[in-house]
Amino acid sequence: MPELEIHHESAHAIDPMGQKVGVLAALLAVALAVVTIASHRTHTAAIIHRSQANDQWSYYQATRVKYHNLELGENLIEILGAKNEAAEKSLATNAAQKTKYEDQSKKIQEQAQHDEELSEADEHRALRYDFGEGLLEIGLVLTSLYFISHKRMFPVLGVIAGLAGIISAATGPLV
Repeated sequence: MPELEIHHESAHAIDPMGQKVGVLAALLAVALAVVTIASHRTHTAAIIHRSQANDQWSYYQATRVKYHNLELGENLIEILGAKNEAAEKSLATNAAQKTKYEDQSKKIQEQAQHDEELSEADEHRALRYDFGEGLLEIGLVLTSLYFISHKRMFPVLGVIAGLAGIISAATGPLV
């Protein structure tokens, strides 16, 4: 039976630059993970705020429909020329409810606009995180190319792209 020969390439086993590049790639990967999580959470917040705004606009529309129904009732009483006690009582009730719905609709509209503003701010923030995420991915890939080519240019470019990604992501909360 032939013996299996195992060759150990000890000349290539210790590569100090490779070890440094490996640590650098690991740091870029950790930064990428953090930025990716921040990006996903910010996109989720934007969706939640947009959903809340949509709910508020639906509520606003329902309130306005009620308001217009009261106006319609008043118009019908006026057109029909009802001048009895029930008509006067209905007009007084409608006037009070119209005031209530007018106040409600203003508050609901303000809340809907506020939720829309929050959603837009979240989207702008998420865009910064996404851009930072892309740059960190590029930096990680460029840095990893060192292991194929053994050219120092790739980790340098990777660090530049990674730093640009970190800076971009760091500006996310400032938006």
